[in-house]
Amino acid sequence: MERGSGTVLVLGIGVLLLILFGAVLLLLQSAVAANRAATAADLAALAAADTVRGLREGEPCAVAGEAAGRNGAALTGCAVNAGDLSVQVSTEVAVRLMPWPATGQARAGPPP
Repeated sequence: MERGSGTVLVLGIGVLLLILFGAVLLLLQSAVAANRAATAADLAALAAADTVRGLREGEPCAVAGEAAGRNGAALTGCAVNAGDLSVQVSTEVAVRLMPWPATGQARAGPPP
């Protein structure tokens, strides 16, 4: 074995561990953002459904957008079915260091 090869091996293992640690952090950050997007979608759908039922003032999709914004998400879709008083919403939450956002979808109203 040549002199100094142990140092190179330890450095290589250290770099590999740093890369692995970074990948795990990105994965955890993505999971947290997905959870935030799903929660924001749930709350936005519930707020919009309350508006459809007449329990709140305003337009359902505008209320859903406000609720999503208060939870750190952007409303990307909103569909109101006045026939059965249901609302379906989609949200997005930006994930730092990732090129795509985390998304969430929710439906609120009586069972289909």
